[in-house]
Amino acid sequence: MNQNTLPSAMISEPPPVREVSSQAIIRWLTLGWQDMRKAGTPSLLHGVIVTILSLIIVDIAIFYWPLLPGSVSGFVLTGPFLATGLYALSQKIQQGEKPTLKDSIHAWRQGSRCLFVFSSLLVLAASAWVLFTYMMFYFFIDVTFAGPMDFLRYVLIQDDVRFMLWTILGGLGAAMAFALTVVSMPMLVDRDVNTKLAVMTSMRAVGQNPVPMFFWAMTIMFIIGLSFVTLMLGFIILYPLLGHASWHVYQDLVDASELPLRPVAK
Repeated sequence: MNQNTLPSAMISEPPPVREVSSQAIIRWLTLGWQDMRKAGTPSLLHGVIVTILSLIIVDIAIFYWPLLPGSVSGFVLTGPFLATGLYALSQKIQQGEKPTLKDSIHAWRQGSRCLFVFSSLLVLAASAWVLFTYMMFYFFIDVTFAGPMDFLRYVLIQDDVRFMLWTILGGLGAAMAFALTVVSMPMLVDRDVNTKLAVMTSMRAVGQNPVPMFFWAMTIMFIIGLSFVTLMLGFIILYPLLGHASWHVYQDLVDASELPLRPVAK
């Protein structure tokens, strides 16, 4: 029986994963740029929303700056979830249809329970990391900072074992979040599968393409850093670019043709 005819609950085997070269990154960004131009306003609106959220984080950091490092890390964790609407726009473009803001809204409102639960877990993980970071600096880092610049200097020259442990944990958490979400989030938008299958597929895709995925992760971090350098305004363009490009990462890495499509919301 073809898997397209099976109920999603009966599908337990992840779909085939393709291997790609690191040069594919250029293709993903190029296709992402093309999708962004075709989608127009609905795509850029995602960038505006993320820019506003980023500016809120900065405003919070001005008054409660010890929250900044955890907030930035949390933002990285929730980034794939925030791009849900962008995946839907790219999907419409791939189908030869004109994407609209309504498509993004449907992706958010009519998303599966799996997508909602997974996204909620990411938000909770990000919130827990922010709280952990704040508590660690408040109780265990015996250094007085006059402001964010003092904190930045401490980060650059510190040799505190506890801070090094925090850095390692943050890096491991970001790597795990990347492996869990790089394919699973767009897959949950595209196909009628459960969270476990999507996550297994994502981890398999990363495991079979370690070098390209490493450079893709570095590309994401570079673009995020570039957006911070531009006082968050870069997110208006760069965040939609990453979201659309991530759709093509999924399309290139996963052969989901045998999986049932997610029902279209009416």
